[in-house]
Amino acid sequence: MAMQSEEMRERTMEFALRVLDVVDSLPNSQKGRNIANQLCRAGTSVAANYRAACRAKSRADFISKLGTVEEENDEVLFWLELVVRSGTLPESRLTPLMEEANEILSMVVASIRTAKRNR
Repeated sequence: MAMQSEEMRERTMEFALRVLDVVDSLPNSQKGRNIANQLCRAGTSVAANYRAACRAKSRADFISKLGTVEEENDEVLFWLELVVRSGTLPESRLTPLMEEANEILSMVVASIRTAKRNR
């Protein structure tokens, strides 16, 4: 595995752990539990699917798995925005995680473009 993908595997794992910390801080209300479940699933999926992409059997499989990472990462951003807009947690608490989600998203999209170009 290339060093870049090794670093990205670690970065997505740390991202998942940070998402889990946010999940733990959500209120134990119907709204909080619903958001927590969705956020937990999407946030951990980013790391799990990136790991799967690193083990892709073909370029097409790699592109497909990275597409899933892109979708799940975008879903994390949706749930984090919902947490802020619903007043569940303060924006200042989530801004660093949202910035990291956007950076990971940008890198994944760039990787997909490069993989498609090199087909």
